[in-house]
Amino acid sequence: MSDATGSPGLSRKVGLFQATAINMSQMCGIGPFVTIPLMVAAFGGPQAIIGWIAGAILALADGLIWAELGASQPGSGGTYVYLREAFQYRTGKLMPFLFVWTAMLFIPLIMSTGVQGLVQYLGYLWPSITTGQGDVVGVAVVALVIVLLWRKVENIGKLTVVMWAVMILSVAAVILAAFTHFHPSLAFTWPAGAIQLTHGSFWIGFASGLTIGIYDYLGYNTTAYMGAEIKNPGRVMPRSIIWSIVAIMAIYLLLQIGVLGVVPWHDMLDPKNVASQSVASAVLEKTFGKGAADVVTVLILITALASVFTGLLGGSRVPFDAARDKVFFKSFGRLHPKHQFPVLGLVTMGVVTAAGFLFARHVGNTATHPPLAILITLLTTVMVIIQALAQIAAVTVLRKRQPNLARPYKMLLYPLPSVVAGIGWLVIYGFADKANPGVHPIEWSIGWVVLGVVAYAIWSRVEKVWPFGPKEIREQYLEEQRAAELAGSAS
Repeated sequence: MSDATGSPGLSRKVGLFQATAINMSQMCGIGPFVTIPLMVAAFGGPQAIIGWIAGAILALADGLIWAELGASQPGSGGTYVYLREAFQYRTGKLMPFLFVWTAMLFIPLIMSTGVQGLVQYLGYLWPSITTGQGDVVGVAVVALVIVLLWRKVENIGKLTVVMWAVMILSVAAVILAAFTHFHPSLAFTWPAGAIQLTHGSFWIGFASGLTIGIYDYLGYNTTAYMGAEIKNPGRVMPRSIIWSIVAIMAIYLLLQIGVLGVVPWHDMLDPKNVASQSVASAVLEKTFGKGAADVVTVLILITALASVFTGLLGGSRVPFDAARDKVFFKSFGRLHPKHQFPVLGLVTMGVVTAAGFLFARHVGNTATHPPLAILITLLTTVMVIIQALAQIAAVTVLRKRQPNLARPYKMLLYPLPSVVAGIGWLVIYGFADKANPGVHPIEWSIGWVVLGVVAYAIWSRVEKVWPFGPKEIREQYLEEQRAAELAGSAS
């Protein structure tokens, strides 16, 4: 069994095409099917296209950060590895611990959006479904996924291929249907005063749209988490990140413009209209009829279920790897005695997924603050502090602390992408409370980090590590580089 940093057991077999496909499959799941109405609501019209473009710019800037870090430290674990290497000098294991602690919240919240999306689209096939029935269905879906994962999973590769095929078929069907019945006047007629840069309401809407946009692009960093399995990571990783973002942006723009050319944008803002909850189904019904809409809706339900399945499968391994590396609570490193999966990680993330789903459905006014929008805001604000901003700092810290580390890829126009990404993430974070009054996402994120610091204090006291013991400084990739150079010179 391999460790989180890519020790023997993981081999570099994933090439550029496969890496790009993996990123794209993670980026484009049920997300665009459920967020198009949210994006239109954020901007108040078809100018919502701005949100997809802004999200792509932030994803590209942030992707270049992942590219430099991943190319120079191509181990399995992504952020966990980068924070461990960059911040060990001053704060020991605090930052990687906090990342795992934070991942215990934002990974299940991402899965909660899949559950909520499934319940929304189920409403198209089951129009009389009540809030209570929706709650039961959502919790049952999470329970089903846990049951399915309560075993050795031997065919995950096949499941991923099936999920990718179903998602591509669903997206292609919606785009084809939209452009065979496209009305330019619907898609390109913006309301008066659509862009008012001097109005605070515009910037609140922009921040909401940027949050939704980056949520839909999340997944461009998947290959960075698989760094130990990527061929020639210095070349493949940066390209897989950039190419996947550009390709998904093209898909999203076609989807958003196509939908706007069929469904009047006002319909997406009406809670009583099917387009506000199941916009893809509405497009198919308007173009190819109810039968086609039912078929595509079933495909979307399958996509949602599969995304929750694979998400919890991977997410449950995050605390397991950290615990095995002695950077998290030992209990998370225990495997099921028969089926060999991390029991506590799976159960904990499953419970948080269900709790996040129920919390969002019963907070505020669902007409003005839809559950999905609440979940997206919560998960992105939680990510900002410990992952997004911390990684931006890690690039600079590592350049200063480890200047001799081989960097096959260096961020283009450094430090401009870091600045752009930092501004984008701060806009999302700074406007989170204003865009979601009554939900308090900033307070929730800070509270979770504070709890994480307390948990770290308890854990570090028990394990006798910094600040209750010595710091363990190990420059893993620099040491491996030096060893390789010595071996090369000796031969």
